[in-house]
Amino acid sequence: MGQSKLTVKKVRAINQPGLYGDGNTLYLRVAPGGSKQWVQRLTIHGKRRDIGLGGCSWVTLAEARDAAYENRRLARRGGDPLAVKRRPKIPTFREAAQHTYKALRPRWRNEKVAINWMQQLKRHAMARLGDLPVDRIGREDVLAVLTPIWTSKPETGRRVRRNIRATLKWCQAHGFVTFNAAGEGIDGALPRMPAVKAHFRALPYSEIPEALDIVESSTASRVANLALRFLIFTAARTGEVRGAMWSEIHGDVWKIPGERMKAGVEHRIPLSATALDVLEQARTLRDGSALVFPSPIRRGRPLSNMTLTKVLRDTGLAERATVHGFRSSFRDWCADTGKAREVAEAALAHTVGGVEGAYFRSDLFERRRRLMDAWAAFLAGTDAKVVALPR
Repeated sequence: MGQSKLTVKKVRAINQPGLYGDGNTLYLRVAPGGSKQWVQRLTIHGKRRDIGLGGCSWVTLAEARDAAYENRRLARRGGDPLAVKRRPKIPTFREAAQHTYKALRPRWRNEKVAINWMQQLKRHAMARLGDLPVDRIGREDVLAVLTPIWTSKPETGRRVRRNIRATLKWCQAHGFVTFNAAGEGIDGALPRMPAVKAHFRALPYSEIPEALDIVESSTASRVANLALRFLIFTAARTGEVRGAMWSEIHGDVWKIPGERMKAGVEHRIPLSATALDVLEQARTLRDGSALVFPSPIRRGRPLSNMTLTKVLRDTGLAERATVHGFRSSFRDWCADTGKAREVAEAALAHTVGGVEGAYFRSDLFERRRRLMDAWAAFLAGTDAKVVALPR
């Protein structure tokens, strides 16, 4: 280091306004009012910059020299001390979770989802993570939160992990962290969850409104989220949705040609206002092909077989539901709310066998329109409370 010109005694004695050099790019600036501040004049990327190092009342001469030295060293290596100085304050996990909640809240139509999202973090995560700056949260911290509940309360464990992961994803997007400590990197360290019984693979229909809100906050592609929502609103099969073409949409009717149907017969699906809203959102994602839900990766190709399943995995729903299982949930809702069997079966494009099938000629389209509107109202939470009828 070069010869310094200031001493602690001189710094205290100087009262005249001006700029007093200490050497090695460090200066003491005295304002007309008498206030004193440390300033460093440094060349950064070929341009001279003044960097404030703090006032003399709280930054000593030795501390100012140390700070100036670190800045010079960073600049010599091609760095920018000003960029470091302007870097935003790293939030705590608690603060980041609040920001994430506010960002996701407009997507949730179900109030229960909004309430539970933050409550789950408060109950299970905040004691360990809440006061930690997010850039100090490691995999071991996340595992300390999840391990005690992962097998004893598997559904809670999945939801808490999903919420931590969403919070750290928000932090990644804002440059506060470089990796997600709740991501796939901890999969191998989590205990194996209890086996899920087969009948749990279709969600109870009472949970589907909440599931729709969870899907809306999925980290999967927007087109995948919309495709899954459309599948739920129409009770259609996965392949029918993945291969949907704009030429099949006729106003508020979706006409699926026989060659794309399991039974080989054209199937008409009346579209509720909610399903039509999904289509309007999908129009903004068109890639120039005729597909309603094109792959975001392979231009002009449909979504892959596993794309919709990935949405369920990303949201923690895959342990309890398959994509095809939403048709079963719809059928249970029809049965428990007293909807006519033949209308429900027609809505699912099921072939009715036996004598009943031999005499059955109508596709009950208008009755199915009322059915699908009622289903959409139930999913939106705007219908009357569902009461299961005796079987």
